[in-house]
Amino acid sequence: MNLSFYIAKRYLFSKKSHNTINIISIVAMCGIAVATMAMVCTLSIFNGFQGLVSTMYCSFDPPLKITPDKGKVFDAQSGALLKVKAMPEIALFTEVLEDNVLLRYKGRQVPATLKGVSDNFGELTGINQVLIDGEFKLHDEINNFGTLGVGLASNLGMNAGFAYPLEIYALKRNVRIHITNAASAYVTDYAYITGVFCTNQPVYDNNYLIVPIVMARTLFDYPREVSAIELKLKEGADTNKVQEKIKKILGSEFQVKNQYQQQETAYKMMSMEKWISYLILCFILVIAAFNVIGSLSILIVEKQQDVIILRNIGASNKLISRIFLFEGWLISSMGGILGIILGLGLCFLQQKLGLLKFSGASGSFVVDAYPLIVEFKDILFTFMTVLVIGFLSVLYPVRYLSRRLL
Repeated sequence: MNLSFYIAKRYLFSKKSHNTINIISIVAMCGIAVATMAMVCTLSIFNGFQGLVSTMYCSFDPPLKITPDKGKVFDAQSGALLKVKAMPEIALFTEVLEDNVLLRYKGRQVPATLKGVSDNFGELTGINQVLIDGEFKLHDEINNFGTLGVGLASNLGMNAGFAYPLEIYALKRNVRIHITNAASAYVTDYAYITGVFCTNQPVYDNNYLIVPIVMARTLFDYPREVSAIELKLKEGADTNKVQEKIKKILGSEFQVKNQYQQQETAYKMMSMEKWISYLILCFILVIAAFNVIGSLSILIVEKQQDVIILRNIGASNKLISRIFLFEGWLISSMGGILGIILGLGLCFLQQKLGLLKFSGASGSFVVDAYPLIVEFKDILFTFMTVLVIGFLSVLYPVRYLSRRLL
């Protein structure tokens, strides 16, 4: 064993002539442990929220989505897209036509986004899992049906199964609007509402109406074009590899996005919040490390007689300085290990018992307690941060005190 490390370990665990040194060392270790525990819990909570949001988006966003790089629509029957459709990794190929409309129901008017989809849309996404009323149905032999977001349904004052159809207005393409006859600029169609969904994402719940793509083609006057192609992959297919293959087939004229990239802004914001919190906790950890400096300062003063003996038997100043460096690093690393153990324990209790709950009545939020996901990379990163801060915080003070006192 390294001599300086062995002596540092003996100094840490042996009884001192002054109990104050032991107390300060314990306080320093506890301070680092608390800061580390807070870091583990905070990062895990952000992971939990990110996982929760990802689950919400997954019920509406497809695994892969193809959109034009320029413009709103494109021909879904082009040769390149037919090659994509024939790929062995593709399980479902859903055509989507999406644009803005005006909805009207019994005197209430609300602007919305109409999303026309193929008949296999229910298999593509988890729309059935987020239905809170009725069923997801697109059409029968006679009528077209629609499924509304819960916010949109509330604004219109309607629900699934109402007897009267929803009026849908879309602007005609390539038609000049006359002020005296503005109504002639609109195409009108009707849909009976069979379902209401709730994803807990306002961008969908407050704006989206899902209808059959045939109805959307009639309203928007696009006989062949689509605004997007949504893909579901076969089980076991690697999303990233398939995404790259599709990009090579389609070239630069199209964008191919996975679920993360479809909501990139939201995920980036959450990631930024997570790492800003991490930086704040690092600052708290630095403050806690000053207790280690105080403990080492007193220890150096107390061990001056030991230092003289070490020098008499041939120890160099470098070896003596390393003893106190290891002493500070041991306090930091032990505090870090203790903090990680406590943090993991709290995370386990939170996952099982939901100790930390949201304020307000039960059921007011998507979940009642703070969600947690513990990731190994965050634990490793946290421990490395503790080691680096602990080492750097004692490096200069030990060298300075060694020159002055030893």
